Amino acid sequence: MTEQARQLRKSILHMAYIAQDANLPSTFSAVEILRVLYDRVLRVSPETAADPCRDRFVLSKGQATMGLLAILAEKGYFPQEELLTACRYDSRVSMQADRTKLPFVEVSAGSLGHGFPMAAGMAWANHIMNRDASVYVLAGDGEMNEGTMWEAALFAASEKLDRLTLVIDDNNSIGQMVRMGDLSEKLRAFGFQTVETDGHDEGALAQAFAVRHPGKPMAILAKTVRGYGSRTLTEDRSWFHRAPTQKEMEQLAREVECYGA
Repeated sequence: MTEQARQLRKSILHMAYIAQDANLPSTFSAVEILRVLYDRVLRVSPETAADPCRDRFVLSKGQATMGLLAILAEKGYFPQEELLTACRYDSRVSMQADRTKLPFVEVSAGSLGHGFPMAAGMAWANHIMNRDASVYVLAGDGEMNEGTMWEAALFAASEKLDRLTLVIDDNNSIGQMVRMGDLSEKLRAFGFQTVETDGHDEGALAQAFAVRHPGKPMAILAKTVRGYGSRTLTEDRSWFHRAPTQKEMEQLAREVECYGA
């Protein structure tokens, strides 16, 4: 784990404690993906966030909103002090991303299975207008059980939207309920270029994003672990959608600090 990823997880823990709301295992599994996107991939900044030719990132798995907001604050899109108001009635920092509160959030999160179809629409609009811009979307593996995801995949491949990249945070959140089979094989059958990689290895993720795929949309299947970065969050399933007490937050932060050491 890089030091930047470690610090992002600590920031997420602090937000979860203040807000008394969180989905920590799902958020932790996506940290490295978010870091690579905002550190190495996306061509966007606070100064260009309104440029119609900017790259766009769509968070389809809304459970990871706290990770997205923490990294946006770090990058200067809004003051980091606002993270301390998380989930307050008058706050712009919420459990699910809200584009009406933060205009540089491309899509409001909440109901799963909708972010990818909207991202496909954005990529299609860019294609029609000949914009030199890419669209990236982060979805959970559980979202691949939604029909809208496959409708969007069929459309994206049919229109040859090769500036569209779907990243699947494959933390096996659905594996015990539905046997999804080989997602990579399924997406290739729909017309995608696919890459499978370690979703916690930032170097491997960066290489996956660099793969060229002319004439085809890209799908990156990032193999991750729910709660990665904390032994408690990976082993104790009771942490699904609950926030830590102060004592628990301090314990989880110590685990993050020592993880992998």
